[in-house]
Amino acid sequence: MNIVACIKRVPLTETQAKVSADGTSLDATGVEYMTSFYDEIAVEEAVRTKEKSGGEVTILTIGSAGSSKEMRECIAKGGDKGLILVDEDWMARDCRSTAKALAAKIRELGADLVFTGRLATDRDNAAVGPMLATLLDWACVTDVIEVEIGDGKGTAVRESEGGVENYEFTLPAVICCQKDLNEPRYAGLKGIMAAKKKPLDEAPLEAEASQAEVVRLELPPARPEGRIVGEGPDAVDALMDALRNEAKVL
Repeated sequence: MNIVACIKRVPLTETQAKVSADGTSLDATGVEYMTSFYDEIAVEEAVRTKEKSGGEVTILTIGSAGSSKEMRECIAKGGDKGLILVDEDWMARDCRSTAKALAAKIRELGADLVFTGRLATDRDNAAVGPMLATLLDWACVTDVIEVEIGDGKGTAVRESEGGVENYEFTLPAVICCQKDLNEPRYAGLKGIMAAKKKPLDEAPLEAEASQAEVVRLELPPARPEGRIVGEGPDAVDALMDALRNEAKVL
């Protein structure tokens, strides 16, 4: 089985965001990066599927050449090879152009099954996976917490606001992974050493221009300092008044 796991390089979750001088992007100075949390789950499920059903796993991303660090880490966890579609401006690319570029490469790779995270932890759009499936005209299940693949078809359980839903689908398919699907493994020394010898290629990105454009970016206002409105039972009326008339949460 030809399996692809799509990942995205994102800033560390504890990064303190700063707006760049042009006011339309984040200042990347000193920013450290990681593989998006949900994409690590996608890689783990791709590797587990390979271990159960055979085949190979390709790790695929759109990003700068610096993405090789995150790619090697994913390969060390069981991927067979990696491919970076090089785009130094990957952070500014919208979901549509991202999905179109990935879909074109996935067709070229002849994939049978694609795993993605349910969303990227930098923007939380949750759009690329379903767009990718639409462009490929494949089955798609999002927010997946259980999945079984075999004999050209599969079953999946997805988490929804109303509970859980069960689906059957035929391959090829795109599976968007939720956090309860698995526990991503750590890369052991053997995997890290092996990853250095596995192929990690780069290819130019061939994609349409983004349709969405950021015209202004600003950080949320700082929270006002808290204050003590009183002590003991005598503070209740003052607290209720502040919640009702100042915070307007009642």
